[in-house]
Amino acid sequence: MIRTKTLIFALLLLSLSWLSAIAQHAQLPTPWTEIAKQTEVPLAEYPRPQLERKEWQCLNGTWDYIGGKDAPDALNPSTSISFDHAKENILVPYCPESYLSGIQRKQEINMWYSKKFELPKQWRNKDIILHFGAVDHNATIFINGKKVGAHAGGYHSFSFNITAFLKTGQNILVVAAHDSNDGKYPSGKNGPRGDYTFSSGIWQTVWIEPVNKNHIQSIKLLPQLVEKQLKVQVNSISKAKVTAIVSAEGKQLAKIVSQSGVDFAIPIENPKLWSPDSPFLYDLQLSIHDGNGEVIDEIKSYFGMRDVRLGNVNGIMRPLLNGQFVMQLGLLDQGYWPDGILTAPTEEALKHDIEFTKNAGYNLIRKHMKTEPQRFYYWADKMGLLVWQDMPCLWYPDEDTTVYRKAFRDEYKAIIDEHYNSPSVIAWVPFNENWGAFDVKNITDWTKQYDPSRLVNGNSGFNNNPSYQKAYGDPGNGDFVDTHIYVGPNGASVPDQKRAASLGEFGGVGLFVRDHMWPVENNAYAYEPTVEALTDRYIFLMDNVEQLVRYKGLSVAIYTQTTDVEHEVNGLLTYDRKIQKMVLNKIRAVNQAVIKAGSSLNVQNKENNPLK
Repeated sequence: MIRTKTLIFALLLLSLSWLSAIAQHAQLPTPWTEIAKQTEVPLAEYPRPQLERKEWQCLNGTWDYIGGKDAPDALNPSTSISFDHAKENILVPYCPESYLSGIQRKQEINMWYSKKFELPKQWRNKDIILHFGAVDHNATIFINGKKVGAHAGGYHSFSFNITAFLKTGQNILVVAAHDSNDGKYPSGKNGPRGDYTFSSGIWQTVWIEPVNKNHIQSIKLLPQLVEKQLKVQVNSISKAKVTAIVSAEGKQLAKIVSQSGVDFAIPIENPKLWSPDSPFLYDLQLSIHDGNGEVIDEIKSYFGMRDVRLGNVNGIMRPLLNGQFVMQLGLLDQGYWPDGILTAPTEEALKHDIEFTKNAGYNLIRKHMKTEPQRFYYWADKMGLLVWQDMPCLWYPDEDTTVYRKAFRDEYKAIIDEHYNSPSVIAWVPFNENWGAFDVKNITDWTKQYDPSRLVNGNSGFNNNPSYQKAYGDPGNGDFVDTHIYVGPNGASVPDQKRAASLGEFGGVGLFVRDHMWPVENNAYAYEPTVEALTDRYIFLMDNVEQLVRYKGLSVAIYTQTTDVEHEVNGLLTYDRKIQKMVLNKIRAVNQAVIKAGSSLNVQNKENNPLK
């Protein structure tokens, strides 16, 4: 009788899964939707371009999945569950709320994933590291039924050495993911006060790689233009000799031998500088050696030589790139996709928004309320696009402060560490519009101390505030006085004696494009009826921005936004990325004119030039 009931229950769940699969519908397909859906191993590119090894294996693809409202509790479980019955299939790394995942449920809280894999024979006698790009929010890992460990935090990568849990032949990986989606942990727009579809569970690449017991764990790269050198730290499991080789365009430029765990410098004679106009990248090879001098680990990396700081330009505080004021003109980039939610459907899609932003004449994006896979920052580095990186906010900072505020601080530090080596990232933004703001002044100061090589915007849009809490307001420190003005740009901040002026968000003018909108009530801050009218309105706004740059000390302007996002129709592109909503060559021309106006304000002096 018990077996009969179990069989009936399993058949019922399988029937529901089948009906769910039929009901799945791509509400707004992108040009890459079907490509991603038909790819056996989606997003199979090497996930970590600044610490790349030759051997690795991507675990993306079809996994067994148990989720839904009746799924077992997945918050820090001590034992795994069985996948013998009642299972669906999910396409990793797309979140279960997305169309591309094959699940497409509204909101998942308890999620169980299972994947079978085998190791290549040549990996025998190696340590095996299991990597996750990101899992939202709590992840517990099991290998062959044994608990490996757990991790908390939805916006940064983590890894485990799983060697002791592996066996010859087939291995079974189980991931228990729990995401309360209650806004108490860092969640950005992905929470109860956010605006868009929830995103839970695995949403970036899962992969494994073989290493020796002593191997490179992390690297830290800091360009120092004044000293004409690259400061390097290589961290390994145990102390080892390090060899570092810098090359450019196939030619070796420098070679240094040092030790792991300590800072050392590589001289870069006549450094070729990285900038949006010339995003030059040096190649870096790092290896560690055993006592006999044999190479026991080797990685490929890259770096850009650039300097970011504030400086006085004609009596006005402005952000300097390589000693020159570069007007930072960019887009608010939220990185949402109608088919993958937080996850771009393909590598080409991931590149697309960066390429479009560059082609439209901008030099900056503000990555708003989320992080991206490391390959996103690689393309920003390679194409030459400045990045302001937001910390995804929490929403209720005053609830159980010892837990949730600590979680915010821990994940913020992890995000800084993960993207520290990327030359495109030039500013950190710990808070936005007072959302979940707490200890803003102290956190801004901490950020400056922890990473003095970048700028910090402590509370972007401090003039705005959600209704549920008292405004923290302008912290008075950091590198920017930053307001958000919709539609703007008039009313933007002016610089003070220590900080540059930033218009962290403005614009938001919308255009309805029939058949290319998310199926909800759509809105924007203002509207225009045609592509031509919207283009003209945008040019008028940018002409005003240029006036603010020339005569009011404005140094940064970030237009909302790159693409439409669900109900918001104020993007330069439709949400499906199929329609450009303004005349591109006209947009590019006015954007470049604004940036050129900023450059015309530079005065040559030794104080601002790091190479003199």
